[in-house]
Amino acid sequence: MLRRHLLAAGAAAALPLPAFAQGAPIRMTIATGVDPSFAQFYVARESGIFERNGLDITVNTGPSGSAMIAFLVGNQINAAYGAEQAGVSAHLVDPNVVVVAEGVALIRWIGIVGRNIANMDGLKGKRVGVARGTGSETFWLSVVSRMNLNPADYTIVNVEAPEMVAALERGNIDAYAVWEPWMTRGVRAISGASILTTNENIQIIRNLIYMNKGWAEQNAEATQRFMRSMIQATDLIASNRDQAVQNVSRFLRQDRALVAELMTKVDHRLNLTSDTVANVQLAIDQLRGMNRLSKEVTPSQVIWTGALSQVAPDRVRI
Repeated sequence: MLRRHLLAAGAAAALPLPAFAQGAPIRMTIATGVDPSFAQFYVARESGIFERNGLDITVNTGPSGSAMIAFLVGNQINAAYGAEQAGVSAHLVDPNVVVVAEGVALIRWIGIVGRNIANMDGLKGKRVGVARGTGSETFWLSVVSRMNLNPADYTIVNVEAPEMVAALERGNIDAYAVWEPWMTRGVRAISGASILTTNENIQIIRNLIYMNKGWAEQNAEATQRFMRSMIQATDLIASNRDQAVQNVSRFLRQDRALVAELMTKVDHRLNLTSDTVANVQLAIDQLRGMNRLSKEVTPSQVIWTGALSQVAPDRVRI
C-alpha cells in the first residue's frame, strides 16, 4: 500500500491562514484508490488546502477506493472515498460507516474492455474480469440489467482493477469491467483490445465520501475542517483545471496529459442530492439480489447529512 504523509506547514501565500490553524493541526487518516476520479483528496493534499484548514493528513491509497472503505469499520481510518456498493457493505458491518457527500459523477469513466471481441454480442460465453464489491461489479450488474443479458452466459472472474490489463494480456480473461485509467491503458497496451461499452448510457456511477460517524461526531472540529477542505478542493478543480491536473498528476505520479484527458470524463461535485440517494438504493438492491444484504437497510441510514450541512447546508438537497 502506498502511503503519503502530509505535514502541516505554514499558510500558502495566496490565501490567509485561518485563526484555528495557528495552533497544532488536527491529525486525520484518509484513504482511497489511485485514479483521478478521487481528485479532491489529492488536490487538497498537493495544493495545501488541508494545511490551510489546520489539518495534518495521512493519505493511504490501495487497489481501489472501494477496497479502502472497509478500513472505516472499527475506525481504522477517519474518511474514505469509493463506490456505493462497498459503502453499503461496510455499513452493514458497522453502522458508523456513512456517506457524508457525493464527490464525483462518473460520466464516461467505467466500461467493458474486450480483446478480439467485436461488440457486446461477442462477449457471450466469455470470461469477464470483475472486481467484486467495487464500482466494477456495480457497473457489470447494471449492464446485465439494462441490456437484458443472461448472467449464466458469462463466467465472472474476480480480478482487482490494477491486475486486469495483465490478466487480459495473459489470456486469463477475455474482457473486463473497470474504471479509468485501466480502460485506456488496456486499449493502448494490448493488441486487439477495444472498449465494448461505457457507463454513459448504462448508469452514472457516483463515488462517495465516507466517514466513521462515531469518530466524526466526537471530533466535530476535525470533521468540519475536513468537509471545508473537500468543498475548497472541488471548487479549485472547477475554477483552475490546469492546477488541479498538475496536483493529481504529481500525487499519483501519472502522465499529466493522460490525467488531463481522464478528468474530462467525470464531474466533480460536493453535495448530497436525490441522485445520491438513488445510487445508494441501487447498491442496496444489487446486494439484495446477490444475497449479500445481511439485513435490510435504507439510504437514509447509510447517508448522514450532518457533516455537510454543518459547513454548507445549501449543498444538502435531499
